[in-house]
Amino acid sequence: MQLTRLTCALALALPLSALGAPKSGIDLSNFDTSIRIQDNLYAAVNGGWEKKTEIPADRTSWGAFQQLRDQSEQQVRGIIEAATKQDDANARQIAALYGSFMDQAQVEQLGNKPLKPLLEQIAAIKNQAGLLTALGLWQSRGVRLPLRISVDQDSKDATRYLLDIRQGGLGLPDRDYYSEPDARMAAARAAYKTYLQTLLMLDGETAQDASTKADAVIALEGRLAHAQWSKVDNRDPEKTYNKLDRAGLKALAPQLDWDAFLAAADAAQATEANISQPGYISTLAKLLHSEPLPLWRDYLRIRVLDGYAPYLSSPFADASFHYHDQAIAGAKQPRPRWKRGVEIVEKNLGEAVGQLYVAQYFPPQAKQKMQTLVDNLLKAYGQSIDKLEWMSPATKQAAQAKLANYTVKIGYPKRWRDYSGLTIKHDDLLGNVLRGHQFDYARELAHLGQPIDREEWGMTPQTVNAYYNASLNEIVFPAAILQAPFFDAEADDAVNYGGIGAVIGHEISHGFDDEGSMFNGQGNLQNWWQASDKAAFGKLAERMVAQYSQYQPIAGRYVNGKLTLGENIADLSGLQIAHKAYLLSLDGKPAPTLDGYTGEQRFFIGFAQVWRNKTREARLLQQLTTGPHSPSTLRPIGAAVNSDAFMEAFNVKQGDGMFKPTSERIRIW
Repeated sequence: MQLTRLTCALALALPLSALGAPKSGIDLSNFDTSIRIQDNLYAAVNGGWEKKTEIPADRTSWGAFQQLRDQSEQQVRGIIEAATKQDDANARQIAALYGSFMDQAQVEQLGNKPLKPLLEQIAAIKNQAGLLTALGLWQSRGVRLPLRISVDQDSKDATRYLLDIRQGGLGLPDRDYYSEPDARMAAARAAYKTYLQTLLMLDGETAQDASTKADAVIALEGRLAHAQWSKVDNRDPEKTYNKLDRAGLKALAPQLDWDAFLAAADAAQATEANISQPGYISTLAKLLHSEPLPLWRDYLRIRVLDGYAPYLSSPFADASFHYHDQAIAGAKQPRPRWKRGVEIVEKNLGEAVGQLYVAQYFPPQAKQKMQTLVDNLLKAYGQSIDKLEWMSPATKQAAQAKLANYTVKIGYPKRWRDYSGLTIKHDDLLGNVLRGHQFDYARELAHLGQPIDREEWGMTPQTVNAYYNASLNEIVFPAAILQAPFFDAEADDAVNYGGIGAVIGHEISHGFDDEGSMFNGQGNLQNWWQASDKAAFGKLAERMVAQYSQYQPIAGRYVNGKLTLGENIADLSGLQIAHKAYLLSLDGKPAPTLDGYTGEQRFFIGFAQVWRNKTREARLLQQLTTGPHSPSTLRPIGAAVNSDAFMEAFNVKQGDGMFKPTSERIRIW
């Protein structure tokens, strides 16, 4: 990625003449000419790419997002290697952490010796009080536990932080993996048992004892899973908001010594907490007392072995790969060690790397140019709200007030995270990882009682993604996503509005999807809707659920229309708003026809080509079970079939695969 390319790529609001003669921005070599766009927008635009593309052996999926991520990894690798020759504090930490992982000879020599002190702590648990204390102490150690503590904004008072206590502790991807009879789920369960047996035998158990203990732990996790809500229920902000003071916690689960647990978790200062799933906490409290202590010790031992296996010698790391990446997600071989090393550095020193990344790959003037494009999308969204036929004037006014209160963050944070309190040693990989978890946990807890930090970012600049945060009412676009095919420096505006414009519109729309629309402009979980408008919105959402629930990406597995509703609304609304913004950018002037396609046609082609993707079936099964996004191959189709502009641009008629009668098209925002 060239600096000049990025600088120009962000200048989308400039007249095309300012950028020189434009190109179309579409890659005709990726098309499948045997398929008409009118029949399948995604396959027509990306079918040729799919035929000539193989998923890399170390990947579970491959497409535009993953290709940019691969580029970002290469760039970060260069930054890390350059850090070995620099002498500032961040560079020394980056170099030491990366070096500790890349010193494979030492890692192999140590085996699982670095883990022994942690395992000895588990073996020393003598009673239920000790078990609860351990669950508190281990909050900061980065392993999956049945109780998980974090700190977030209070959903109903966004001016303060609140301790959050959630469910967790499962080794399979989701509760449904423990019980569904689907043969693919059964295969995942079998792979999980093999994995647990392997870990226990590597830690000294006989094959028979390892098998017996693995079965018992899986059965215990099954009981935990049965008590947990579905992913759909867990998306409901009202249902998952259950703020309790200390007395309320004790009434909810009197079997637990909450004071001892919170003190052990370094959260003694918390006078109240939000409980995401109260019923689960009640069940867990009973299980902590009813299940034998040796079983809980085996459970914690497995959670530790699993959590730290990637940082131990090859037998442990290979076992982790064969289960997590191969059996569950479908990868054919492990990622190269340098890529895993980059990942560790980014997890623990992400903004230290990000600061160097921005200096090298994202010039300061790019932020303002991107801001102009975001402003165009926000303007189009405001105009769209005004023209809604199904919404009353009172609710429109409240929606406009929320939109006007959006915070926009582009590229990188104003203030970089300080890592001076994190100790990194060049010869202590496991210690580095453990201290990294403890550092992040302590940073979270330090928020309690402090003013809301509105400058923090939830992603690093080198992350290829974007997000909306309802409690801060903000949209955030890291630097790394601001590249082709989302941005194309040499392309005309149509493809860029279909690409990054739709991404921007998508994130704006999350503030008005089924979940985000429950928060007001100040970030509080508070109804701002007239009852009739809420009912009308609900009916539109039901139609979205019905549409997506009909898609069957793999045999016998349908898209969960309720789980993916928020993302599907954002896809549809983002596309519609980006199209309106594109028309505004033309200022009444005709767009050129390039490569045989009109401006409006290229807009939709640009939207489709950013979703090119191939995914292994195991990973797709996991996504369909646990993920809030519809498969990439369906995202341009599901949105475009509801677009009047798409139908007009390609003269889609009854009988065409993409045709949907005007009366059945869903128009939300």
